[in-house]
Amino acid sequence: MPTLEHNALVEMFREHPELAPRLLATLLHVEVPPHASVAVVESSLDQLIPVEYRADLVLELRDERDALVLAIVLEVQRDVDPDKKYSWPAYVAVVRARKRAGTIVLVVAPDAGVAAWAAENIDLGLGRGHVAPLVLGPAVVPEITDPADAEQETELAVLSAVAHGNGPSGLTVVQAALAALGRLDQAHAMVYFQVIWNGLREPMRQALEALVMERQIEGEATFPPSLQRLMDRCKLEGVREGKLEGKRDTLLRLLARAGIVLTEDESARIQACTDVATLDRWIENVLGARTATEVLS
Repeated sequence: MPTLEHNALVEMFREHPELAPRLLATLLHVEVPPHASVAVVESSLDQLIPVEYRADLVLELRDERDALVLAIVLEVQRDVDPDKKYSWPAYVAVVRARKRAGTIVLVVAPDAGVAAWAAENIDLGLGRGHVAPLVLGPAVVPEITDPADAEQETELAVLSAVAHGNGPSGLTVVQAALAALGRLDQAHAMVYFQVIWNGLREPMRQALEALVMERQIEGEATFPPSLQRLMDRCKLEGVREGKLEGKRDTLLRLLARAGIVLTEDESARIQACTDVATLDRWIENVLGARTATEVLS
């Protein structure tokens, strides 16, 4: 199931389609055909066979005469997925056949390992042909540490923070990106903040929180107030989720000790519960219960 991070990165390119060819040229040094416009088109790639392929995004580059000069199939990839090595060539073939134009796959992969996997040539059979995905990963996305640069290239700064936020310069990269979010409307700023925050490991989150607290004590505003409030909320939600997870684990262990077997629906109900009082009640119900129905009543 697509995550918030996945969807937010897709929407970044949907709202700024010109970003894809620009990054192809500047970061991957691809000779992009001269074009006058970039537009998002349908991402559903229906086949004559009863299978539907759905790419994250399909972009069209057109020249001054409105002739299609290049199609870009854009995929956001946060994990290794072997199935993609079969679907990506299909994307290229279908779009190329339908549009009668050159077509490439551009993969946005913030994780270095996933990026390396995604960049591997895909052999179509017997070495007689291949598809070579182009990948925007940590190896090519620059570390943007200057807040002025981040403000000029906010979307690239967000990609930089997602790709390098846990690295040696992570704190500086993240700080520059978050400061740049102040120029965006609140809705976009909040989504990008969540994407960056969710990608940070705990040591970096703690370092960022410490920096914010230090600046607040010194009377310096590190980020816009709305983002500081969101950071506090994310921290509280993390504590709350940790408490909920602990309650769920306790309940599951007690059920196992009592020899009570859960159905898939009952297990899903426990995992979906976000009310501490309800989980506490279920934990108490385990004592003397013989069935899951008695526990989850």
